[in-house]
Amino acid sequence: MPGWTEAARSIVLGAAYAAAEGAADLPRFAAAAKSACSEAFSAVAGEMIQLHGGIGITWEHDAHRYFKRAHGCSQLLGAPAEHRRRLATDWD
Repeated sequence: MPGWTEAARSIVLGAAYAAAEGAADLPRFAAAAKSACSEAFSAVAGEMIQLHGGIGITWEHDAHRYFKRAHGCSQLLGAPAEHRRRLATDWD
């Protein structure tokens, strides 16, 4: 888990560079960025609840908001596994 946020940041910067350059494989970069960021967001939010001793689902701390937001984004924008499957099949 250590380094997930930094890895996600690097992948996003690569996708942003591809978008700025008008790269033909931008959808591939975007799918990779979505997969990495969504997985990192869920993992970090879950780890935050663990580090705070399970306080995540109380109103005294904002951890529950991030946890719910991470899982909501996965439902709304697609789970990381869906994007990895797309990466594996669409561009072989």
